[in-house]
Amino acid sequence: MWIRAETAADHDAIRRVTEAAFAGAEHASGTEARIVDALREAGALRLSLVADIDGRIAGHVALSPVTLDDGTGGWYGLGPVAVDPRDQRHGVGGALIRAALAELPALGARGCVVLGDPGYYTRFGFRQHTTLRYPEAPPEYFMALSPDDTLPQARVAYHPAFSVA
Repeated sequence: MWIRAETAADHDAIRRVTEAAFAGAEHASGTEARIVDALREAGALRLSLVADIDGRIAGHVALSPVTLDDGTGGWYGLGPVAVDPRDQRHGVGGALIRAALAELPALGARGCVVLGDPGYYTRFGFRQHTTLRYPEAPPEYFMALSPDDTLPQARVAYHPAFSVA
């Protein structure tokens, strides 16, 4: 498996993998593939990595900027993270997440948030913090990490692309 930056030739495969990964998922909105496309179109897809297995796209991860209502900059949202169902539970998602998080310093990031299963994302260092809030979801599913553990007291908003219908 090779983790690499997406190319224009990967866009259709990323869309297919994302649709398949979220099809029937309990908390999926059904718009995850469109979110990735909308982030890309808006120029807000700051990092887009794929897991390439013998020339086949097996997974994808995105990083996009989030807004904090206290004006703090340099924060990113992880996701969507998608893995082809036939490649799930083989470490593809974890490899993508670790690769994305490793790129945060190069982006000048002060921190990263994720909305997802705490049983999964805590293994990467994400934790629930009462100072960072995302009222649109249950608090236990909204987590953050910061390289220096400095967390602002703020409400987080994802890019408008996350509201695509």
